[in-house]
Amino acid sequence: MITSTLRRVLLVAKHASFQSRCCVASSRVQYSTVYDSNEKTFDKILIANRGEIACRVMKTCKKMGIKTVAVHSDVDASAVHVKMADEAVCVGPAPTNKSYLNMDAIMDAIRKTGSQAVHPGYGFLSENKEFAKRLVSYPVMIKASAGGGGKGMRIAWNDDETREGFRLSSQEAASSFGDDRLLIEKFVDNPRHIEIQVLADKHGNALWLNERECSIQRRNQKVVEEAPSTFLDPETRRAMGEQAVQLAKAVHYSSAGTVEFLVDSNKNFYFLEMNTRLQVEHPITECITGLDLVQQMIRVAKGFPLLHKQEDIPINGWAIESRVYAEDPYKSFGLPSIGRLSQYQEPINLPKVRVDSGIQEGSDISIYYDPMISKLVTYGATRAEALQRMEAALDNYVIRGVTHNIPLLREIITHPRFISGDITTNFLPEEYPEGFKGHQLTSEGRRELVSTAAALYVSAQLRSQRFLGNLRVSTTPQEQRQWELCVELEKGSHTVAVSRSGSTFTVEVDGVTVEVSGEWNLASALLPVTINRTPRVLQCLSRDAGGDITLQYLGTQFKVRVLSQLVSTLSAHMPEKVPEDTSSILRSPMPGSVVAVSVKPGDVVAEGQEICVIEAMKMQNSLIAAKAAKVKSVHCKAGETVGEGDLLVQLE
Repeated sequence: MITSTLRRVLLVAKHASFQSRCCVASSRVQYSTVYDSNEKTFDKILIANRGEIACRVMKTCKKMGIKTVAVHSDVDASAVHVKMADEAVCVGPAPTNKSYLNMDAIMDAIRKTGSQAVHPGYGFLSENKEFAKRLVSYPVMIKASAGGGGKGMRIAWNDDETREGFRLSSQEAASSFGDDRLLIEKFVDNPRHIEIQVLADKHGNALWLNERECSIQRRNQKVVEEAPSTFLDPETRRAMGEQAVQLAKAVHYSSAGTVEFLVDSNKNFYFLEMNTRLQVEHPITECITGLDLVQQMIRVAKGFPLLHKQEDIPINGWAIESRVYAEDPYKSFGLPSIGRLSQYQEPINLPKVRVDSGIQEGSDISIYYDPMISKLVTYGATRAEALQRMEAALDNYVIRGVTHNIPLLREIITHPRFISGDITTNFLPEEYPEGFKGHQLTSEGRRELVSTAAALYVSAQLRSQRFLGNLRVSTTPQEQRQWELCVELEKGSHTVAVSRSGSTFTVEVDGVTVEVSGEWNLASALLPVTINRTPRVLQCLSRDAGGDITLQYLGTQFKVRVLSQLVSTLSAHMPEKVPEDTSSILRSPMPGSVVAVSVKPGDVVAEGQEICVIEAMKMQNSLIAAKAAKVKSVHCKAGETVGEGDLLVQLE
C-alpha cells in the first residue's frame, strides 16, 4: 500500500532529472501559472544543490507557500541560496564529494529538518539512481495484515532494522492472529492519529459519528484517547467524515467500524486503514453522541435500518479515555506485569466516570493475554472539566498486586503540551527522550509530600498508643503534641517539626510552614487530605515499623523514610548495600516466555548484539548486550517461562 504522501515523494525523487530540466528557465519569462496557496503539496522541501538552480527552485517554493531547506559546503555558508532559504544545513567541506555529493550528510539533513521532499536541481545527485533509491526507501512501517493494537508492528529506518522488524513482526503476527503476513508501507513521521467512527446498515445508510484523537501512543498502541479532537475544524471534520462514509458504502459495509487517518500539521489527512469491528476507545464516542454502539451493531445485524440521520449526530461535551494497563511505565513506557489483584477499587463513585473492565479483586493478570485492566473514561461539558475528572479518577483508582501505568497516564493528562492540544504520535519519545521517570517533584510538591508523610507517621504513632477496653494501668500518659523528625526523600534529608491540633498537623519543612488535615483512616486504601487548603488524594501503599512509607502522590509512587532524630543519627552508621553491576548480567525486564536464545557460553558478543528474545502478552522484545564481552553462562533456553528480574545471561 502506498499512501498519497509517498506517491508525492516518489514523484519528486524518481523523476528528479526530468523535473530539473523542466525547471530551468530564464527569469525574464512571464509565467501563466496561477499559484494557489490553498493547494497543499509539501510543508518543507530540501534543495540538494547550490547556485542559480537552488535559487530558482526556492523562488517557486516561496510562491507555493513551501518552506525551503538549503544545504551548503562550509565555503558556501554566505551564498545567496543559503540566505534565501528558511533553514540551512552544512553538509561538509568544499570538495563536492564531501559536501554536495555526500549522500549520508544530505540524508541526515533531511531527517534533522523534517523535510518531506527533495529537489535535486541538476548536476550533482540529480540523476543518481542510488540517491533516488534512498529517498524512496525509508522510513517504512512494517505491520501485520491481520493486526491490531500495535502488535506485529515496527518502524524501520534502514535495511538492518527492516530485517529485524520483519522477523519480530511476523512472529508476533503469527502468535497473536494466526497469520504471519505483513504489509510494508511508507511511514509518515510526526503526524496525528485521528479516526472517524462510522455506522452503516444493510439498507445503504451510513453515518459518521465524529472523530477520536488517538495520537498519544507507545509502541504504536494507543494510551490516551479523546473525543472530539482539539485539532480539527468543522470543515476538516466533515471532509474526513464524508470520505469515511464513502469508503464504508463503497465496500457495502454494515455495522460499526472505524476509518483511521494520519493527519499532518496542515490538516491534510491520509487514509491508514479501516477496522471493521468495535474499537477499544468506542466509549468516548458514546459519551459525546449519546448512542450505544453495541446496541446499534445488534440492530444492524438483525437487519433494522438506522434510526438517525447525519444531522442528528451531535458533539455534546468532551470525553477522555485512559487505558489502564498492568505494565511498568518506567520500562519502554510499559512492559507487561503479571500477578494477582490483591486489592482493587474502581473510582465509579465519582461523577461522570465510567470504567469498562473485565476483572475484579482477586483476578489474575497472566502473560498469555493483553495486559489491559480497564478503560477509564471521564466526561464533562468542556475538555478542562473532563481532564479534571480524569485526574481525580486516577488518584482514586486503587490497584494493588500488579505494577500499573497510572503514573504515566496522570503525567500525560496534566502535561502542559497535552493540555494545549499540541500533540503528535511522537509525544512520548519527544517529551521523555530518556524514558519515563515518573512525576518530577517541584520544591512545593516536595514539601507537600514530606509534610503528609510526617503527619501520617505521627498518626500511626498515636494510633499505636491507644488501647481498647480497660487498661491495667490507671494513669494515662499525657498525649504528645510536638515531634522533631527527619524525613528522607529521593536522597535528600529534611529536618521536620510537627505539631498537632485535632486532625490538623502543622509541619515546618525547610523553613516553610505547611498545614495538613484529614481523617487519617490508616485502614483505608485512600488517603484524602487537604494541604494548605488544596484537596489531594494520596494512597499509602505500604508502611512498616522502621519508618519506611510508600506513598502514591500525583500518580507516582515515592519511597519516604520518616525517623525520629535519634534513630536518624544512629542510621548514619549503618553500612550501605553495594549495587549490582548490571553491565555484566542480563535479567528479564518482564515476565514472559523465551522465544529464542542467540548465544552460548564462550561466544564473544558486541555491544548492542541480540542475546535473546522474550515474548509477553503476544509482544516480542529483543534483549541486547550492554557491552562487548564473552558470554560466561546462559541460564535460559527457548520455550522456558521466566519472571521479571530472572537472570538470563552472564557476561565475563
